Amino acid sequence: MILRQFLHRDPVGISYLFGCGGKATCAVVDPVGEIEPYLRAAEEGGMQIHYVIDTHVHADHLSSGHELAKAAGAQYVLGAKAEVDFPFRAVADGEVLPLGNVTAEVLHTPGHTPEHICLLVTDHMRTDEPWFVLTGHTLMVGDLGRTELATSAVEGARELFRSASRLRSLPDHVEVMAGAYAGSVCGRRLSGKPWSTIGFEKRHNAAFAITDEEVFVAEMIAEIPPPPPEAARLRAVNAGLAVPAV
Repeated sequence: MILRQFLHRDPVGISYLFGCGGKATCAVVDPVGEIEPYLRAAEEGGMQIHYVIDTHVHADHLSSGHELAKAAGAQYVLGAKAEVDFPFRAVADGEVLPLGNVTAEVLHTPGHTPEHICLLVTDHMRTDEPWFVLTGHTLMVGDLGRTELATSAVEGARELFRSASRLRSLPDHVEVMAGAYAGSVCGRRLSGKPWSTIGFEKRHNAAFAITDEEVFVAEMIAEIPPPPPEAARLRAVNAGLAVPAV
């Protein structure tokens, strides 16, 4: 297993490269900014990028997923529920993306956005139990993602409650590799520590610990932070429905 984490400050976010060094194959998740760091990391690890995956259609930054996928000769992957104006590989809940001795199982986790997916990753050279889950903006360290950027806040919160319940059912040892950390506009009480575990978040993430749907919805729609600047335009650009500003 090879795993690389890329921490971004402007905008605040986290990208990942993971895969199988032995079989020379990897994936990049939620790329931001220039594509060269991802291409270089793959080359240094002796791997080819086979998938470029966005966990959702982002509203806080411009994705470089298309550009990276084209440069790497990779498939550009989104959840099957994504409504975008360009071709992509649509992946459904339960689908498994093979990367040599590593697999990534797709979990459809709507709430932050309707199309959001998480990736449950297993290194089969070590065990057939999942090792970590790439959670995008569904579950972050200290909070869950805001729910009003792509639908109504209440509707999004009800979907997120069900998605959080799925993630809570994962083994406590599974590591949480989130898509953002403190300073991001996509959460409220985010930690500056960019990874955690399911067990730790169940104990110390107040929103994630709520098991009553009505209490959860009330929590998620209270104190909604200001939206990211140009959120609607950024989401439209990332969906191919608008052109980037010059």
